Amino acid sequence: MTNRPTPPPGEFLYLLAGDADEFVATCADLLPADIAESLNDLPPDGAARVLTALPFHLAVQVLDESMLERRDEVIERLPDAVAAPLVQALSADQQVRLFRLIKEGDRARLLHVLDAGTREQLARLLSYPPQSAGGLMTTEYLGIPSSWTALDVRQHIARVGRAKETVYAVYIIDEATQRLARVTSLREVIIADSGTPVMEIGEGRKPVSVRPLTDREEVARLIARYNLLAIPVLDDDGRVLGIVTVDDVIDALISEQTEDVQKFGGMAAVEEPYLDAGFWQLVYKRAGWLCVLFLGEMLTATAMGYFEHEISRAVVLALFIPLIISSGGNSGSQATSLVIRAMAVREVSLADWWRVAVREIPTGLTLGLILGVIGLARVELWQALGWYNYGPHHLLVGITVAASLVGVVLFGSFAGSMLPFLLRRIGFDPASASAPFVATLVDVTGLIIYFTVAYLVLRGTLL
Repeated sequence: MTNRPTPPPGEFLYLLAGDADEFVATCADLLPADIAESLNDLPPDGAARVLTALPFHLAVQVLDESMLERRDEVIERLPDAVAAPLVQALSADQQVRLFRLIKEGDRARLLHVLDAGTREQLARLLSYPPQSAGGLMTTEYLGIPSSWTALDVRQHIARVGRAKETVYAVYIIDEATQRLARVTSLREVIIADSGTPVMEIGEGRKPVSVRPLTDREEVARLIARYNLLAIPVLDDDGRVLGIVTVDDVIDALISEQTEDVQKFGGMAAVEEPYLDAGFWQLVYKRAGWLCVLFLGEMLTATAMGYFEHEISRAVVLALFIPLIISSGGNSGSQATSLVIRAMAVREVSLADWWRVAVREIPTGLTLGLILGVIGLARVELWQALGWYNYGPHHLLVGITVAASLVGVVLFGSFAGSMLPFLLRRIGFDPASASAPFVATLVDVTGLIIYFTVAYLVLRGTLL
């Protein structure tokens, strides 16, 4: 099949006004992801009209696309007779995602027109936190009795496979206890002899599983570690509640990483796409952290005021203030980013803080020495070439800059690496240790270190 170029968003509405067969023919060869992307450029009313006119199976696929923005607004504009079948045709995890977005009034209206089984399932899945395995899982998995043979499983897949979100894995249920006995792959079932009991197919290792309240980052780590396409979610008795598929984990991690990146930038997470977020929402999300950082920078002004006498006597010191404090902030931001990433992928835990400290102290010292040598060389080179006159004590000024860089970079590396541990220990997200936050912290201490070193080195000369 050759895919046609996706029509511009406006052309969808144009086609709707014309011949219905032409519209269906135009959409027949389009991929659901391409249609979803085009619908994002339409107002919700227009997107709802296009979705209604699409063939049912294609409309379900488009609605199931994670890249379709404002799905809730589109569904809210559909008549109940159209919305209910579409929602019921979605996989369970996609139904949950959709209902978490829909406004309370429309949620109640839609729940009323859904069948009892779907309502009960939604109520159960919505009870789990969205960041948990239970909040991500789908209940559409392939569970089969432990007494079946390979042939029984293949025939069962032929009957019900279309209704399952994934059949890459077969979950074998103990008939006596209803607990998960083992997991085997579809490939192993296909290549096994027809009469082979399912309990003898594949390797007999204990299945990798999670509990419904397991955090989604831990779910992602297990899926990546064991190279799984899906992972079962078990209750306390070992019974299968559902499965979390790799595509759901990817979508969840993209959302998580977007939130962390925004925190790294010193702002609260924005749920909507940037161009869809309202003006006051952007102001609200950014103003809080900016105010906190501004108050922190007030301490920098206070510190400079405290050293006003030293600055007035040796004005040359003021030239290097941006250089000193930015180097400390940069080293702190590097250390913070490394540690947060290591925490996210479970390379380090809270108990490893001392191991990180032991690594960062010599690392920070070495980095500080490197920058210190460059700083000293810069002062002496500028003095020798006549580009700037640092006065008769230029060597002492260079030593002051070099020694300050060693101290500031060392402190920045240490503080930046320890801050994520501190935040996690008191229950905060380590991603809150954003680069602006670390830089503000190091700014104040950097000034104190700089002028303390200057006082010690230049006392009796410039000071």
